[in-house]
Amino acid sequence: MPSIDKPADCAPVDCSVAAEPEPRSETAEESVDLPLPASDEPRAPSTDEPPAPTSDLQKPAEPEGAVGVPPPLLPVIEIDDLDWPALCHLIKAGGIRARIQHTVREMETLLSRPGGPKMLFDGYRSSPTDRAILVADVGEAPLWIIGDLHGDLLALEAALALVRTHPQYGSEHARLIFLGDLFDDEGFGLEVLLRIFELVVADPAKICIVAGNHDEALAHDGVWFTSTVSPSDFSEFLNRNRGDDWITQAGKLAIQLFNNAPRALFFPDGLFVAHGGFPLTDLHANLQITGDWNSSSCLSDFVWARAHPTARKKLPNRFTRGSQFGHEDFAAFCSLASSLGRSVTHMVRGHDHVQERYMFYPAYHAHPILTTVALSRRLSREFVGTYERVPTIALYAKNAVPQVFRLNIPSELVREIYPEPIETAVDGSQ
Repeated sequence: MPSIDKPADCAPVDCSVAAEPEPRSETAEESVDLPLPASDEPRAPSTDEPPAPTSDLQKPAEPEGAVGVPPPLLPVIEIDDLDWPALCHLIKAGGIRARIQHTVREMETLLSRPGGPKMLFDGYRSSPTDRAILVADVGEAPLWIIGDLHGDLLALEAALALVRTHPQYGSEHARLIFLGDLFDDEGFGLEVLLRIFELVVADPAKICIVAGNHDEALAHDGVWFTSTVSPSDFSEFLNRNRGDDWITQAGKLAIQLFNNAPRALFFPDGLFVAHGGFPLTDLHANLQITGDWNSSSCLSDFVWARAHPTARKKLPNRFTRGSQFGHEDFAAFCSLASSLGRSVTHMVRGHDHVQERYMFYPAYHAHPILTTVALSRRLSREFVGTYERVPTIALYAKNAVPQVFRLNIPSELVREIYPEPIETAVDGSQ
């Protein structure tokens, strides 16, 4: 995939023009994401107990009013009727980058306001630096949750078309939670960042950004942009464009925004929201004593921890930030959080790039977890499955697991925007 280092031409739109890949580096900071729940674990030692038998996804409901009945899973909704040609035109016209000066100025002004930009749920922070927010009232307007984008402008614009203008599900009052990881993995990292800046500037009270590991990893040392995660092609892109003051400032504003972004949200109906996970079991005793949700270890686990699809328990591995957890670990966290005045019964997260772009892990049926990501193509670090994918987003539903919506973007449009790389053999043949 070609990289988008220059603004797209706004002349007659040619959907055959596509995004080229950014170069990527490899470090030991982040493992390849699981395409589907699997039993192998790439980094942690073999410390998990034998997995408990998994139940069927549609487990028979327990009697109404029974103690401990898990929140229900709602039917998955298929979305096929968005204006796909219009989305193609919107992406190829290059308007987002053409507006960069205005967007950066407006975002700069917003972030410089006394008390910050006052984004969605900021009013419930216990202090200006609280990043594990206990939300007292979710509100009535539709609340949508968008997982990892990794530069997927096509999936982002499709999601916005659904939540804002769809005749059945759209609403001008819709609010958005982004689960982080806005860039890296090639694609349109700058455009996605600028588009979200535009949404924040238009109405910060409708937008919440929960920081992901790629967002948190981005930094600036005074001269160069750096990143502690791989792939980190967005920081490389920013460094290649150091001569462009607007691109450089966009990167710095992103760091400023992410630094104080929430790492976790606790909703009153028991829904827990984070990019990765929750404070792992080795932190529970101290957390029970201190109640300090904003300790560096807790904040790190919210962002970096990964779900094991079948394991009962996982021994935390503090040699890596991406340590895994099992379903009994999550149950223990639910109990701990509830004892500290934060009811947790179920969770929505991103982070793991599951092949179907959403997953309910059957082993977690007592305390359901939904993983959802908004990726329309197979990333270069994913090795199985079709190239075209169906991105998903989720709609908050009180006392239920958020409802999944599948954005059935036509395969030919995915390939127009993100042409599949041609594999070249060692001898040069294709």
